[in-house]
Amino acid sequence: MNDGTGHPLSASMVRSIGGHTFDFARQVAVMAIVNRTPDSFFDRGSTFALDAAVTAALAAAEAGADWVDIGGVPFGRGPVVTVEEELARVIPLIEAIAARSDVVISVDTTNAAVARRSIAAGASVINDTSGLWDPDMASVVSDSAATLVLTHSLGEPRSEPVRPTYGDVTDEVVAFLRERIERALTAGVPYERLVVDPGHDLNKNTFHTLELTRRLEEVVAIGPPTLAAVSNKDFIGETLDRPRAERLEGTLAAAVFCIVKGARIVRMHDVPAAVAAVRMTESMMGFRPPVYARHNLEG
Repeated sequence: MNDGTGHPLSASMVRSIGGHTFDFARQVAVMAIVNRTPDSFFDRGSTFALDAAVTAALAAAEAGADWVDIGGVPFGRGPVVTVEEELARVIPLIEAIAARSDVVISVDTTNAAVARRSIAAGASVINDTSGLWDPDMASVVSDSAATLVLTHSLGEPRSEPVRPTYGDVTDEVVAFLRERIERALTAGVPYERLVVDPGHDLNKNTFHTLELTRRLEEVVAIGPPTLAAVSNKDFIGETLDRPRAERLEGTLAAAVFCIVKGARIVRMHDVPAAVAAVRMTESMMGFRPPVYARHNLEG
């Protein structure tokens, strides 16, 4: 049995990441979002200050987040952020989190130089939302013990978006991710250190994202654990006619749907709500026992 690219599927979905063990056959990791940017999509700079970002990251870990994903550059178009500025935003935050928590630290970056320094500072995951736009990214990760998230997106990072067109969005996303897996493997990244992300809303309109979500099991079938980054995205806002600040219910519904379809990492803003929804979903799927059980069992 193989993943569709000719590579054997692991007999186990157990992964060792950042000193923690995750059995993605029976476990879902909650990835909290903490951005050190003044113009981030959702929080609009509320965690741009270092102390605010550290506080948010530690609070997320305390609330049950398994991973904390930090970023110094938003995905979308905007002012140029130099490598030096991105490093100044993320490295002190990585070091501060690592000094005070054993939570898995992920860094959302498309730059190989930032990835290298982030791993040295204590990051265990590189979340590359550009799908290896930087030709050195895979080799940087291969020289470390870090996990690499391969995401479907089109075009140069921070570039002006084009109106996306697809013949079959799911087929094209799957083909793209399989090709990026091959590229990462060729660079020396072990298969068991790869994660795939279909890129909800990244260079996709709402119809594309809804279709991709309905068929998420086709992405899951590629083989590596699937990450679903759905939190507060525009496909939710446009579907429900909700502004960014009022998308929690839609976000939780989308995350649970993706988990049922096979996603095993969900990237979320509201950590307490996400943890509750994810743990409840795990129990309903038979992955996790109740914390306690007394109802109709006593007397």
